[in-house]
Amino acid sequence: MIVATIRDIVIIFLAVESIVVTAMLGILIWQIWRLTRMIQNEVKPIIRDTQDTLSTVRGTTHFMSDHVVMPVVETSSKLAGVRRTAQVLMEQLPRRSSKKQPPSPQQAASPVPEAPAGSQTNNKPGAPTAQA
Repeated sequence: MIVATIRDIVIIFLAVESIVVTAMLGILIWQIWRLTRMIQNEVKPIIRDTQDTLSTVRGTTHFMSDHVVMPVVETSSKLAGVRRTAQVLMEQLPRRSSKKQPPSPQQAASPVPEAPAGSQTNNKPGAPTAQA
């Protein structure tokens, strides 16, 4: 009698468990169906919009590269070439020295060089200076 009662309780428990598992399986199938609908109705348009945005960005990048960046780079490189050419040409020109011109024949004949106006003729301290 006890065995029959335990058997009946186990059968009832398995029946309730079977109903719960079937209900959970139904809920799982319903959630998968909702997820599939959400992917079709919401995620695909988002992906499509993202692809359109990327295509626009790609087009903008090509436009900027062709119409802004490349002309600036070409102009900059040409200016650098012109600047370097000018530097090379300036190096090849004879340079004027910052020293005085060679003395004229009259100055070369005088034994004492003339001091410029306002400069000292004697470098000793306390010596009188030449006034012009």
